[in-house]
Amino acid sequence: MTPLLVILSAPSGTGKTTIARALRTSRDDVGFSISATTRARRDGEEEGVDYFFLTANAFQRKIDAEEFVEWARYGKERYGTLASEVRRILDSGKHAVLDIEIQGARMVRERVANVVSIFILPPSAEALQERLAGRSTEDDEALAARLALAVEELEAAPEYDYIVVNEDRAQAVADVAGIIDAESHRASRLTDLDATIERLGDELENLARSTKA
Repeated sequence: MTPLLVILSAPSGTGKTTIARALRTSRDDVGFSISATTRARRDGEEEGVDYFFLTANAFQRKIDAEEFVEWARYGKERYGTLASEVRRILDSGKHAVLDIEIQGARMVRERVANVVSIFILPPSAEALQERLAGRSTEDDEALAARLALAVEELEAAPEYDYIVVNEDRAQAVADVAGIIDAESHRASRLTDLDATIERLGDELENLARSTKA
């Protein structure tokens, strides 16, 4: 199996992070890349588990040192994927799942070949509003800004390889898992395909000769 770099993007509140974590806990062949961010830590979040929390200056130093595979501004904060995180996962033989925004996804697709990109849609506008309001982390003005931004983000959905609607979390996780499995078996990704076909061909030829004899 050739490990894949899998991008999950969606408007905030659609559930892409929950899907990514569910994949990591349910599959031994999936690793979740932990992003770095300049935003403040929320209650219950842990350093190195939910995010790598960096100051604005520390984040900029990593940009200057080209330590990010991608980074982007989202509102007033910055988010990025460390190249070291991606290497850690792929070198372990696992698929690397990136939970990243649209700007960052575009950057990854420009820089990395054979990326699988998946856009997660909410089942309805009302469902997205309810999920964002249920976080209780933002006031009405911030909530309105998130919803307005979601309109712009939805326009990027056609840029992605696959679309998954997150109406039922278990089904959405299964849909994403199915995409990963299918892409893992794509002929162009099987590095040992030629050798496998040649070996099987030789074995069949030997069997044919012995059967004829």
